[in-house]
Amino acid sequence: MAKKKIIVVMPAYNAEKTLPKTYNDIPKGFVDEIILVDDASKDRTVEIGKELGLKVVVHKQNLGYGANQKTCYKEAITEGADIVVMLHPDYQYDPTLLPHIVKPIEDGKCDCVLGSRILAKDAIKGGMPWYKYFGNRTLTIIENLVLGQKLSEYHTGYRAYSRELLEKVPFESNSNNFVFDTEIIIQLVAQKFSIKESPVPTRYFKEASSIDFSRSVEYGTAILLRLTYYVIWKASGIQIFRIRP
Repeated sequence: MAKKKIIVVMPAYNAEKTLPKTYNDIPKGFVDEIILVDDASKDRTVEIGKELGLKVVVHKQNLGYGANQKTCYKEAITEGADIVVMLHPDYQYDPTLLPHIVKPIEDGKCDCVLGSRILAKDAIKGGMPWYKYFGNRTLTIIENLVLGQKLSEYHTGYRAYSRELLEKVPFESNSNNFVFDTEIIIQLVAQKFSIKESPVPTRYFKEASSIDFSRSVEYGTAILLRLTYYVIWKASGIQIFRIRP
């Protein structure tokens, strides 16, 4: 069996302090290419990315986390990726675990792998704020009930997708904000793509990106709305955002 082309994509915003550490921890020779998409950072993220030899794509203005991911996945598909791994350049997720994240897709066992901080059972010890942990667990229970899944976490930023999934799921129609992460899971569930999870440690520290309490509430509300849209679609066929069965 021919080796699959693995591309890591990094959605970046003001990551100059953590980008080198993230890059240096990626297992050497394991990935075929690393693409950094900068969402109009105000620091030296772009310059550092180029110094590290990464392919760097720059948004001229800040478009949002979801918009950044859209560019990441489109660039990876254009570059011929068979497997695309999203790895935040803020060092919140462990790059050394890339082989474990990718393996289920390489082996043909699934189409998507989510790195779960809950499976690792150290979320609180790793610094996850209590309100984030409570929100994560509550939303995950609701999401599992609505989507008919048995996942431990939906809100991880460490994800791998097969090329087939990214070519068939209409992710370009999704939100440009954080709720993009939930929308794409709803879409792949609707299309019956399979998901597996892999445990990853939790890392919260000063330089790691994180949304505050008020934005967490906004994010949670947006997720509940998308789940409502999914229920409406299942019951009536009306699509409020593109689900495409």
